[in-house]
Amino acid sequence: MSVEPAEIEHTEQPEGAAEPAVTTLAAAATTYPIAPGTSVNVRSGPGTGYPVVKVLPAGSRVSINCQSPGTWITGPYGTTNIWDNIASGQYISDAYVQTGSDGYIRPRCS
Repeated sequence: MSVEPAEIEHTEQPEGAAEPAVTTLAAAATTYPIAPGTSVNVRSGPGTGYPVVKVLPAGSRVSINCQSPGTWITGPYGTTNIWDNIASGQYISDAYVQTGSDGYIRPRCS
């Protein structure tokens, strides 16, 4: 059985056109929506005792790197002490993220 090589067509971008998007593993990571109509405080650690470093606007989606136990929070998706690490030094309560689970969905942060 022989396999013929596939032909790949390359087309030039029109002058002034934006470069095509590059797909990476990071870009393909799963994202989760925060509760509809809600802005969410992003804190420097897994709890309300940590300073707010920014606020996610309503309609945001987040990637979850890892999860940590922290302050218990009641939000639109229940009561939990799970905090989602969304970037270095950035945590949000899992009570505001629609993950489809009441438990851990990612490894614990080290």
